[in-house]
Amino acid sequence: MTHYLVDALVRPLRSGRWAAVVILAALFGPAMAQTNTQLASDVGALKKVPFEELFNLEITTVSKRPERLVDAASAVQVITSEEIRRSGATSLPEALRLASNLQVAQVNSSTWAISARGFNATTANKLLVLIDGRTVYTPLFSGVFWDVQNVMLEDVDRIEVISGPGATLWGANAVNGVINVITKTARDTQGALLSGGGGSFLRGFGNARYGDKIGQDVYFRLYGMGFDRDNALLPSGRDATNNWFLGQGGFRADWLPPGGTRATLQGDFYGGEIAQTGPGDVTVDGQNLIGRWTHPLAGESDLTVQVYWDRTRRRIPNSITEVLNTYDIEFDHRLPLGERNRFIWGGGYRLMHDEVDNAAPIAFLPGRRDLHLFSAFVQDEITLLPERMFLTIGSKFEHNDYSGFEFQPSVRIAWTPVTDQTLWAAVSRAVRSPSRIDTEIFAPSSPPFILQGGGDRFDSETVLAYELGYRTELAQRLGLSISTFFNDYDDIRSVEPIAGAPGQFIILNGLRAKTYGVELSATWQPLDRWRLRGGYTYFRKEIRLGNSLDINRGRGEGNDPHHQFLLHSMVNLPADLEFDSVLRYVDNLNQRGPTVPSYVALDLRLGWRPTPNWEFAIVGQNLLDKQHPEFGAPATRQEIPRSVYGKVTWKFWTGNNGAK
Repeated sequence: MTHYLVDALVRPLRSGRWAAVVILAALFGPAMAQTNTQLASDVGALKKVPFEELFNLEITTVSKRPERLVDAASAVQVITSEEIRRSGATSLPEALRLASNLQVAQVNSSTWAISARGFNATTANKLLVLIDGRTVYTPLFSGVFWDVQNVMLEDVDRIEVISGPGATLWGANAVNGVINVITKTARDTQGALLSGGGGSFLRGFGNARYGDKIGQDVYFRLYGMGFDRDNALLPSGRDATNNWFLGQGGFRADWLPPGGTRATLQGDFYGGEIAQTGPGDVTVDGQNLIGRWTHPLAGESDLTVQVYWDRTRRRIPNSITEVLNTYDIEFDHRLPLGERNRFIWGGGYRLMHDEVDNAAPIAFLPGRRDLHLFSAFVQDEITLLPERMFLTIGSKFEHNDYSGFEFQPSVRIAWTPVTDQTLWAAVSRAVRSPSRIDTEIFAPSSPPFILQGGGDRFDSETVLAYELGYRTELAQRLGLSISTFFNDYDDIRSVEPIAGAPGQFIILNGLRAKTYGVELSATWQPLDRWRLRGGYTYFRKEIRLGNSLDINRGRGEGNDPHHQFLLHSMVNLPADLEFDSVLRYVDNLNQRGPTVPSYVALDLRLGWRPTPNWEFAIVGQNLLDKQHPEFGAPATRQEIPRSVYGKVTWKFWTGNNGAK
């Protein structure tokens, strides 16, 4: 029912092309930014882009406690709400492009390949993704269906992106990184917001939100959103058949009484359709509900309890229909032990009830599965030198139905020689738990099978990771972070021929791999009204066959660029104008045989905020070429077109602490 409502909402919002305005912005925007004399004369009318808050920004993902970004002993980047707004991003995957420590590739209109530190694929399985504490995960392939991970970007407070293992606190599948999407509290979204627009590739979209207050301490918001996206392109320039539309709505309520106790209840529902060339459209729908309670205890101690339910349904005609219900409960207890120890421990239980209706080409057997995950963790941060040196040790302990008991320890040390400088090193072990595609897949659905899962013979993939990093504020307006890593993987998935059965194959753990690289990110504010941020990543991966007879010769586990570069510029101009640009370079992908060519992409945004209540923007994406591929084999891949869209936003604040 939801997708019919969305179709009626967004299809009339399609608009014409805005190329002339974008070209004018590209030509005159940089010139205006560089004319310091003119800018200086208008400085009283210009809004400032503060820098200090970035290094003092409070994050929580690295240690499950609030800490300054500059003090975090991890390769972490933060994407703020302002950076998302000024990038012109219209979806969560587009916003994730702003983290230079991620590999993000758009495959077609609705499909993305996203990973950290390699092994990128549409079924990437070594990256853990959280949205407000809810793990976004499918046991089919230990990964993420990105086409149904939608948030109202105006409600996002920040996105914390860790590259490198985070399994000690977050568990299995936090092998190469953790993405934590954190939305604003209902107190920070009071009032009304309406936004909408449309263009070429993003044909139409609309967002609505309303927030208010009940009594003294309870805040709430309601929201609805929908979009209609066009087809990607075939190399010939013709439309591929994959246009899609989706609608989503939900709510959030926060109880924030004096004293520090916090309680949150929030939920979402969505539905949509994705076109395909086969016998019918793919349909998706789902709902989720999250409850979280945090209560301060004595001193710096607190207790957090979280429960959630998440239901997803995906129907692919003539293939499979999956309905997954996830029930999760967990708690964390943070407390000081003496004057030198910050101790945190916790545990949890997750039940995933997975039902798959199989078809002839492929089957998951058994069709119905109850998957149980039990977990516990401990971590202690030990002060070696007050305010200078800290040692963090801990481990996650889990039991799953496929590989049994798993442990994932880590040791980290951080040294702060002076204020706003942190040198850190870490050694961690993490696992990627088996999924249904590893153990229970059969193709075709009846014997003789060409491909079958490994069953009890498939073990968890493991990594032993070594990291060294440095983060500093070099000058008052320049911040720098550099991380190096070396990862040693064992028991990586392979597809092996079955002895004595010509033409039949089984999924096993025959491969090993080593990866290494450097991640550099920086933020520079040359003027009060101009900020630059970006980064560069160098990455190498070596797959080792050993005794494996893998039919892909090691090329089946991801395709990753050796080099990638990002530069995001935000300039405040006179007359309440904003000129922003995102420049990306991605090296070619050649680890699966035929190469996906390297490309340079440029996005431009020109915004106008004549009053605090109104905002107008025009955005051009992928402006440097008519179309380009980002992922996939030449015979089947699709290409992403140049596109333009316009957007109008109206806000009305209430008196309850304002809106953001």
